[in-house]
Amino acid sequence: MLTTNKLDNLKEICRVVFSITKMDVKYIDEEDTAILQLVKQNLPAALQNFEDDFNQINDFLKLHPAQSYYYYINSFRLQYIAVGIWERNEYYGAIMVGPFLTSVPGTEFLSDIITINKMPISERKSLQEFYESLSIVNNSTSNSIGELLVNLCSHSFIKAQPITSASNALPSTKNKESIKTIVDESKDIIEFRYRNEEKLMYAIMTGDKEKLKSLTGIQDILLENRLPESPIRASKNLILVLNTLCRVAAKQGGVHPVYLHEISDKYAILIERAQNLPYLNKLASIMLIDYCDLVKEYSTRQYSELVKKAIEYIRLNIDSPLTLQGIADSIHANPSHLSRKFKQESGQSVIDFINLNRVESAKLYLQYGDNSITDVAFIVGFNDVNYFSRVFKKFTTLTPSQYLKRIKREVGE
Repeated sequence: MLTTNKLDNLKEICRVVFSITKMDVKYIDEEDTAILQLVKQNLPAALQNFEDDFNQINDFLKLHPAQSYYYYINSFRLQYIAVGIWERNEYYGAIMVGPFLTSVPGTEFLSDIITINKMPISERKSLQEFYESLSIVNNSTSNSIGELLVNLCSHSFIKAQPITSASNALPSTKNKESIKTIVDESKDIIEFRYRNEEKLMYAIMTGDKEKLKSLTGIQDILLENRLPESPIRASKNLILVLNTLCRVAAKQGGVHPVYLHEISDKYAILIERAQNLPYLNKLASIMLIDYCDLVKEYSTRQYSELVKKAIEYIRLNIDSPLTLQGIADSIHANPSHLSRKFKQESGQSVIDFINLNRVESAKLYLQYGDNSITDVAFIVGFNDVNYFSRVFKKFTTLTPSQYLKRIKREVGE
């Protein structure tokens, strides 16, 4: 077991690395137990298979010299840099940094992860949000992190003392107040800002991207820099507020809180990680469009409370066995009444709605994965591959095999 001094030393190393890399840092002991965790990322439950990761990292590092670092990638393609902790030739665990990625995750990337790890298709949305929030690290940076860890862990931590010169002294209170004084805004500009804020929220609430695009200059007004000495921090604060406004508007537009939580968390992380103003401005534009798309795809605003509950239940359980009776029982409704209302308001039967959602998911798996048609059928919730083929043809006019052939032809062209 490590001494108290050595453990304190490791805590300081983890703190510094966490502060510099802005990535999760953990110290795991030789028995694969996480002793210290500095965590920014909340891993989806489906990815929390820590024991296997810890065990593999420790087993590998034990067999290699103290000056080695391990570039580890697990089955979920999450990447880590790990360095062993040695004391008098005894191994005491490892410090690991990550997860991170080396490339932007696309649809095929996510499909492969879900397929390889036999994960339910209902996890796709949360996985997409999580992977898109991870840091993208190139080889040079990952090597530098490894070298930094090796050097830090090879020596006792030295607490540094900052030194400032008189010329760098902080400005007087009077000067600071002068710098932070915000120019009085005219009544017209304030009213214009709030009018456009209302228009923006309405465009998102209705999923109207064209209306959103017509609000020219709205982003410049909403994100106008009011702290000239800290433009990046000021912009981050304003975009975080904009994220909240978008979330409220999307909720008013009938989007379930599960989807709102995912997109809101994703952008909160991306905003904080932004390094410059051009990226922040681009991020704000993309965020507005994404919220519009979310409302367009998931809004149940136009439906009665009964049908809304049924749709939300189906979407959140699409990969599980679903029947009219089961759905009705779950939302405390009469099956016959639910069936009539659902058809009346959506133009589809409950079963057709379920099957259409499953077919849309199946098209993605067939297009981007290496799964057999049988595997895809089971992944999206069908227990009978022949029934899956009939349903697929009903909604696409093609059998799954014909759809695959067409995709391959288009790729070949």
